[in-house]
Amino acid sequence: MRIIIMGPPGVGKGTEASTLETQFGIPHVSTGDIFRALFRTEDPIGLEAKKFIDQGLLVPDEVTNRIVETRFRDKDVHNGFIFDGYPRNVAQATAFNEFLAKNNWKVDVVINVDASDEVIIDRLSGRRVCPKCGATYHIASNRPKVDNICDNDQTVLIQRKDDEPETIKNRLEIYHRETKPVIEYYKKLGLLVDVDGTGDIANTHRQVLEIIGGLK
Repeated sequence: MRIIIMGPPGVGKGTEASTLETQFGIPHVSTGDIFRALFRTEDPIGLEAKKFIDQGLLVPDEVTNRIVETRFRDKDVHNGFIFDGYPRNVAQATAFNEFLAKNNWKVDVVINVDASDEVIIDRLSGRRVCPKCGATYHIASNRPKVDNICDNDQTVLIQRKDDEPETIKNRLEIYHRETKPVIEYYKKLGLLVDVDGTGDIANTHRQVLEIIGGLK
């Protein structure tokens, strides 16, 4: 089964993709992981992408697409995958479809895990992290035993810059501008199914399982 999971930052895409990978043995493919793996090699396409990143520039779509294609050198994704974080815009989505078609593959479903901006901001801005051990807490749903103190090593918790409300708003603006059109693209192809991501992780997973069950 070939699945793409989409949705705004902080909605739980990566968590759901990892859960599906464990449950069904379908490889979870994160573009971040592909980039990091290439950067540990001398692969020319990885070196090309790193030049842009080192200059603080966005990696062009054409380079990103070629980097994603390198993941298919490994046969574990030939029979199925769960993509998370790609495609990010319509140009990438079109190129990915063309690449899959050349290999007689196709996407089975695009799962759009959605939630309002208000829910996302509340969810992410309430997150606190231990700078020592990396444990994650939430001021509403997963509080430490002692306020603002890590249960594991009694270190004072911090709020990452990525989790500050203004940063989250900026990330959401980029998402709405660049990624929402991809949702419309897949909707027109009849591949998109919406999932309510405002509840907990278990609720999201139940919805996704219903979708996958309907495809079998």
